[in-house]
Amino acid sequence: MSAQKDRWVFSFSFLLFCASSIPTRGSMRLLQELSPQEYFSSLQAGRASLAYFSHNVSPGAQPFLEQIEDSAEALQDYGVSVVKVNCPKEDVSRYCGKENAVRKAYLFRGNVLIREFPTDALFDVNSIVANVLFALLFNEVKYVETLADLQNIENALKGRSNMVFAYVPATGTAEHRAVMEAAFAYGTVHQFVLTTEATLLKDTGNDESDVSSARLLFCHCQQATDLAEPCRRTAMGQTLTMLNIHRHLKLMGAPLVTEVAEDPEKVSTVHLQLGLPLVFILSQKETYEADRRTAEFVAWQLLGKAGVALLSRDLVDLNILLRSNVALKTPDEGVPIKYLVLEDTDEVITLVENKNKIEQIQEDEEEDEEDEDEKENNNQDIQDDQVVEAVSRDKKRELPVEQILVLTEETFHSALLETARTVVLFYASWEAVSLAVLRSYTEVADHLKGTRGVLLSRVNCWDWPGVCTKENVTQLPTIKIYEKGERSVMYNGMWGTEELTSFIMLSRVSCPLKLATIDEAEGYLRGEFPSELSSHHHTSLLGVFSTATSEAREAFEEAGNILSGHVTMGMYFEDDALALSRKYAVSPPALLLARSGGRSVEGIALSKQSAQDMVRMIRYESLDIFPEITVQNLPRYLQFRKPFLILFSDGDISQMESKEMLKLAKGRPQQAFVACWLNLKKTPVGRGVLKAYFATMPSLPVLVWVNLHAGGQVFKFPSEQSITEMNILSWLEKLKAGLEIPSSTLSEEDWKPPLPAYDFLQMMETAVPELPLHTSHRRGDTPERHPPESPGGDTAVREEPAQETKAEKVGSPGRDLRGTAPRLAAREKQGKRHSKL
Repeated sequence: MSAQKDRWVFSFSFLLFCASSIPTRGSMRLLQELSPQEYFSSLQAGRASLAYFSHNVSPGAQPFLEQIEDSAEALQDYGVSVVKVNCPKEDVSRYCGKENAVRKAYLFRGNVLIREFPTDALFDVNSIVANVLFALLFNEVKYVETLADLQNIENALKGRSNMVFAYVPATGTAEHRAVMEAAFAYGTVHQFVLTTEATLLKDTGNDESDVSSARLLFCHCQQATDLAEPCRRTAMGQTLTMLNIHRHLKLMGAPLVTEVAEDPEKVSTVHLQLGLPLVFILSQKETYEADRRTAEFVAWQLLGKAGVALLSRDLVDLNILLRSNVALKTPDEGVPIKYLVLEDTDEVITLVENKNKIEQIQEDEEEDEEDEDEKENNNQDIQDDQVVEAVSRDKKRELPVEQILVLTEETFHSALLETARTVVLFYASWEAVSLAVLRSYTEVADHLKGTRGVLLSRVNCWDWPGVCTKENVTQLPTIKIYEKGERSVMYNGMWGTEELTSFIMLSRVSCPLKLATIDEAEGYLRGEFPSELSSHHHTSLLGVFSTATSEAREAFEEAGNILSGHVTMGMYFEDDALALSRKYAVSPPALLLARSGGRSVEGIALSKQSAQDMVRMIRYESLDIFPEITVQNLPRYLQFRKPFLILFSDGDISQMESKEMLKLAKGRPQQAFVACWLNLKKTPVGRGVLKAYFATMPSLPVLVWVNLHAGGQVFKFPSEQSITEMNILSWLEKLKAGLEIPSSTLSEEDWKPPLPAYDFLQMMETAVPELPLHTSHRRGDTPERHPPESPGGDTAVREEPAQETKAEKVGSPGRDLRGTAPRLAAREKQGKRHSKL
């Protein structure tokens, strides 16, 4: 028992001792001696009393009287008075008759007799207190003799209340007393059930073969709703004492899993207060649901032995190894939290049940790290590729790939003819970026579930290289959209879920879409037409052409083919096109650009531009005028190689600042720079950007000019000036004239990996010196092909095409870790792992 626990138990015992030692009114002697008349006249309604009627105390009755007197103090705590009634010699009434003398004790509530006790059943303080409370709580504590009686009580409690089931070998024992005292204190919260039948204890599934010891089970019936299933039971591992029962019930009432969003060193739960350890399951946003289920599974296994908390890495900045997935906090003062890397849930449970296991795990980790250091030299085992590191860390994370059809050499072409549009991901099962994109792809499949006319599929180019070669897939991963019987469109944007979903949605509509009437054209500008995109936020571009502008129209159509899936483009070239162009004050050929559902329509003249010129112009014009910069959209603006005027803000910018910056962006001369803003709350990486720009973190909001493509100079707008269009333009003129001093200048050094590249040839030569480095094969020789190792070190498994679409059956409970937390054991279904894709 820990020192903290010893102090807690001592303090609790001392308080109980002090409370029981407080003197009561009158004599310190709690055993009252009254005559029959005095006793019966003193009885009060609702008050309980234990009376012993005696003429003269015989030597045989003296030990019983001593026990009765000793029990008076304990019974007083429960509102029961103890009285010795001295019967006159001539009194031969019911209670003072010779046949009853020195053989029975009587329990009254008010003047109503509740129970008669043979004196030989009240042989010590424990038996007296136990039997008296058992009689008083007869209606509250159910006594059962058969399993059917117990099941009936369970079924009646399901969904309503929990049950405390206790087995004692005999009544009147210290364990019986402890159970009755607990029932007196907690009887209004839980239903107490008692038995002395050893066979009933075995029928409840108790594994202990020794029935000579008392047992207590907490039955979680409040959470159970199925009458066919028994309530989940948690056995108390300690001996049955009042203090241990109180402790056990306190633990059962605590939350099963505590979610933590602060430094673990500051966390205090009822488990730590009661001298038990606290296990932290380290989680992250991507695996939260699975980690929550895992934490609940572990919590049920450790219920009564340790607490379990779910700690999110996204909410707490932990300076620990990225691969650590479990932490253990003990109740001992001054002992630091131990962060560990465990392989399965069994190790978590063993960690709590076997304290020596902690030191063993830490020693194994240290030895592994030393071995890796020796093998790799200069810490080359550190993964400097963040994508590879993330995939390697989450290599056992299950992906819900059931909604994505697996295509093979035999099924590829037939599948393309079954659906109007087939999206195909070409990937390699061993390549890190492919696996990272596959994760986004599964999320896209979930978003588009139920969308008519769209089929998501995948081809593993490691298994089917012939398919990928025929489809001209020269890099992995690649995503293409095939229209039934027509051309394919290749995706070349960001690999995020939102970007992929947008590309697939926009590809459902012809680009450019030919509109037949002015009403269709107007509906298109308002975002109402076509109906497939009515719920999708996008900027609409409409080309207006007359019959005399066929050359510009052809260039526009070619640009639409190039931009298909990235923008929505419409085209109107009917006879009444002049009427539409006059409405918006443009002359054909012209481009109408509608933002925000057609509330504002801009007209742009189209000169004799080539298709590539139109592509560049459309890409630029379709961007927001004053955009919020994020990690996802930054590359779109960097490609123009223009200076950035960025307003950094800790949250949303004010309406006044937005208005002034928008005026500035709309009036920028010849689109000379990109005016934008960055929300540090939504894009926290912006804080690192500011720290790179300035020695200290500036006060927010702050307006910054930076030219990443010419010198890298950073200028800060004067903080004493208000952010208005006129002030900013005046400041920009000073920058142009060289009158402002830059706050800093960014380095022109290349972004190189922090570690040197592996020299694989040197490694091969060292490992197998007798083999030549370059081996030539004769024509017709086929070298044996071995699958490469997955990023985590596991050998990639070639997937069987016939079994790919079937759910993998689980033969035994899952025990592996999933990224940041142990996987939930005993899952009914197990999705495909990265190493099997």
